[in-house]
Amino acid sequence: MQIIRKNFGLKLLALALAIVGWAYFRFATNPIVAAARFNQQLAVPIVPANLPVGDVAHFTEREAIVTIQPKPGESPVKPDEVKAVLDLSNKGVGVYNVPVTLVAPDVAVQSLSPASVTLSIERIEQRAFPVDVHYGAQPNGVVVGSSLLRPPSVIVQGPTSTLAQVTAVRVAITLPTQPGTFDAMVRPVPVDSRGEELGNLVVSPNLVRVTMQFVAGTPVKK
Repeated sequence: MQIIRKNFGLKLLALALAIVGWAYFRFATNPIVAAARFNQQLAVPIVPANLPVGDVAHFTEREAIVTIQPKPGESPVKPDEVKAVLDLSNKGVGVYNVPVTLVAPDVAVQSLSPASVTLSIERIEQRAFPVDVHYGAQPNGVVVGSSLLRPPSVIVQGPTSTLAQVTAVRVAITLPTQPGTFDAMVRPVPVDSRGEELGNLVVSPNLVRVTMQFVAGTPVKK
């Protein structure tokens, strides 16, 4: 008992250090434990790269989930340091399944989802359309005496499939309850066969000057 009690504090410290050392070598080198401790999961946007000028890519999966393992002792990787890229070099109009390429610092990638993305590529085209006037409900006794649109037509630019749906480009004008003059810049809107606005299109110019004279009981002058 005397042997045990002698320098008991130092012996207890040595035992504790031995247990800590054993635990480190036992668990730190275990890949499962190491992964649980050091793995980092990030959500990063998926972006197209090297898309030919005049083309547009359509795809639905906009975010990739990546699990990485930074080097021991280094700080966690920041989300803006990692990029999920779709390389569209030498790809024309059509449908493709493109692998997701991860651009990241010197880290070990444990998993990446999705590994590839199905997308379609189409051309950006443009067409000229005359500007039509779309009126709201007409009050009794008030009609359009004269109208002038400047410019009378616009250029609509967008993907081929969307541009094909355009049946008209309209400016919406609300008829007043009393005769008078209307002079304002109005946004022309591309619409489909149901009269619904189409997105993903660029209209140039984006404003049209509309000048109108509203009168009582006078027919429209064309």
